[in-house]
Amino acid sequence: MTRTLHQQPRFQLRLVSGKDVVIGPGKADLLDAIGRTGSISSATREMGLSYKKAWQLINTMNEHFAEPVITTVSGGSQRGGAELTDFGRQVLAQYRALQAKLANEATVETEALLGMLAPDADPDQPQ
Repeated sequence: MTRTLHQQPRFQLRLVSGKDVVIGPGKADLLDAIGRTGSISSATREMGLSYKKAWQLINTMNEHFAEPVITTVSGGSQRGGAELTDFGRQVLAQYRALQAKLANEATVETEALLGMLAPDADPDQPQ
């Protein structure tokens, strides 16, 4: 399989348990968005994600981690919302720290592995 000239190889860190992705790039981005906006609805709008899908992702994380990653407040006369729990902030911080360690230029091993990839195909050359 050849890569296009604009497609950069990258690592994606995922913690998997059984068939479930406990946390990966999308779930980490969702946690970031919830932390930033204070709302699952706002986070989903920002990400172009359905509210139902966001809850599926949150529930998967909550099923596998020792504690919940977010807390919610119901609506009513007071506006509802969501925020990361202290534990959720710790999970996100640990995930982002691991991501930084795997950044393309971060280690000799990542550079070496990326260097082993086939060169980009020249789109002007026949395959």
